[in-house]
Amino acid sequence: MADTAQPPQSTDDVDAVTRAVLTASRLLVAVSARSLAAVEDRVTLPQFRLLVVLSTQGAAKLVVLADRLGVKPSTAMRMIDRLIAAGLADRQTNPDNRRETVLQLTGEGRRLVEDVTSRRRQEIATIVERLAPEQRSALIEALTAFTEAGGEPSAEADEGVLHPLGWADVQR
Repeated sequence: MADTAQPPQSTDDVDAVTRAVLTASRLLVAVSARSLAAVEDRVTLPQFRLLVVLSTQGAAKLVVLADRLGVKPSTAMRMIDRLIAAGLADRQTNPDNRRETVLQLTGEGRRLVEDVTSRRRQEIATIVERLAPEQRSALIEALTAFTEAGGEPSAEADEGVLHPLGWADVQR
């Protein structure tokens, strides 16, 4: 019977992979920053993240938003107040409980999330197009394994609906 045990990974392998992932993450951060550049006069990255949560999760109460973002409700309130002033979000009475207020995207807020996401997706697609087909296949395999090891759900969770910017599950 053949020995199918994997050889132990050397520290050098882990270091090399870590360096490669850090380098790739710098590229992805740069792509994300460039995709937000067109709207940076309107929203900050944390505010954009709040818009993404509203876009992917739907209308929510302030305390739920704060929890999903991992911030205090007062911080979420300041962020949402700025987004309301910018016309990107609004408050509505919860139709299921008239004593509650829920926060949601406006049409303009939804378009902003879609535009930024589209720019990011296009820039990543341009980079991926430069790879040979076998490199693309290897990248899919490696990134899938990496994200699974990190506990990140697929970007195409929920019946093929893409989650903008990879924040599919911010409730960690």
